[in-house]
Amino acid sequence: MATNQSIITRDNDKIAAQTGNLYESVSIISKRARQISTKNKEELSNKLSEFVSAVDNLEEVFENREQIEISKFYERMPKPTSTATDEFLEGKVYWRYNDEDPQV
Repeated sequence: MATNQSIITRDNDKIAAQTGNLYESVSIISKRARQISTKNKEELSNKLSEFVSAVDNLEEVFENREQIEISKFYERMPKPTSTATDEFLEGKVYWRYNDEDPQV
């Protein structure tokens, strides 16, 4: 039976320790994961844009080995949520609370 290495059991107490609230920690991690995901999508789009052909003909499909390798590289990368969780637990994520009552 093959195991998926991307599935890791996390200790909820360690995640909640930095903010004092598990749900706040998960919210911070999810926002960081979105940032990582957006950055990865932009990088991939920029790299793949080099291979865009000017001909939009369905009969002509070009298979570019380099383009396939770039796509496979991004598929093998760790998931953004795993990266964000690791960064959060290592203390590499900065967050702050907005003031709810602005002082007059």
